[in-house]
Amino acid sequence: MPNLSMNVTTTFYGNVATDIATAKAAGFGGIELQSPKLYRYLNAGYSMHSLLPLLEGLEVTGIGAVLDMERQGSARDEFLAEVERMAKIATVVGAPILQLCTGPVDWNVVKDFKAGTLAAADPRYRGTLGLPESEAIDVAARNVSDAAIIAEAHGLDLYLEPLAWSNINRCAQALEIIERSGRENVGIALDTWHFWTVGDTLDEVAALPKELIKAVHISDGLDLDRENEVPTQDVHRNVVIGGGAIPLQEWADAVKSTGYDGWWVSEMFSDKANEHDFLKVASTMRNLLDIMVS
Repeated sequence: MPNLSMNVTTTFYGNVATDIATAKAAGFGGIELQSPKLYRYLNAGYSMHSLLPLLEGLEVTGIGAVLDMERQGSARDEFLAEVERMAKIATVVGAPILQLCTGPVDWNVVKDFKAGTLAAADPRYRGTLGLPESEAIDVAARNVSDAAIIAEAHGLDLYLEPLAWSNINRCAQALEIIERSGRENVGIALDTWHFWTVGDTLDEVAALPKELIKAVHISDGLDLDRENEVPTQDVHRNVVIGGGAIPLQEWADAVKSTGYDGWWVSEMFSDKANEHDFLKVASTMRNLLDIMVS
C-alpha cells in the first residue's frame, strides 16, 4: 500500500477538525496540516493538544508553511520566530517535518516587477527580486541554515518548496540552497505543479537522491507561456487533479524511479472542487493517487 496523505488544500474551505475527519473517512493514512487553518484554530482559543484525540489513527506527515523564507532585517527575526512557533506545533501533533517556501508569496508583486511597474516605494514584500541569482540563493541559504538549527532542536527536518512565480523557483536552486545551508536535515517538497510549471524535467527528478525528497505533492495545472506569463495559482493551478495538462503518471513514475518510498500528498487549488462535497473530493483524490503510485 502506498503512503497517501491529504494536504488540507484538498478540502480547501474546511477547518482543522473537518479536514482531519474527512482525511480519515476518505481512507488517507496521513494529513499535511497548513498554517492558515492551524493559526485560525489557535486564534479561536483552542490548544494544539485538543487535536490529538481527533488525529488518532492518522499521521501528520508534515506541517507548514512558513512563507517568504528569504526575509531580511527585522522581518528575518519574524521569520525565525515563526519557524520556532511552527516547530512547537509540529512536536505536539507529531509531524516530523516543517515546510518553508520561497517568496514573495504574492505573485502580483512578481507580475509588477517583471512589467517594470513595481515602484521603489511600494511597501509590498518583494523578497530577493532584482538580486543576482547567486546572492539571492545565499540570502535564502543563510535563513534556511538558521531555520534548520531551530528545527533540529525540536527533532525535525525541513522541506523547501520553491514557488513557481518566485525568482527562486527551480529544483536546481533548491538543491544549491540545501548545499549552501550546510545542514543535513533539509530536503525538498517535490511539487509536480511547481516543478512542471517552471520547466524542471523528469530527468532532473529521476536524478534526485531519494533521501532529499521529503514529500511529493501531486498537483495538476494548466498550460502556460513560460517565456511571457507569470504562473499564478488562481489561474494556472485552478483545475481538479487529473484534469489539467501535467502528465502526472509520468511524474509519479520518475519519482518512483529514485526509490522514493515516502508520502504522496494530494494538493489542489480548484474553485470547482472547493465548492463540492468535501468527502467526495477527498475520496476521489485518494483513489486517484492510489492508482497512480501503486
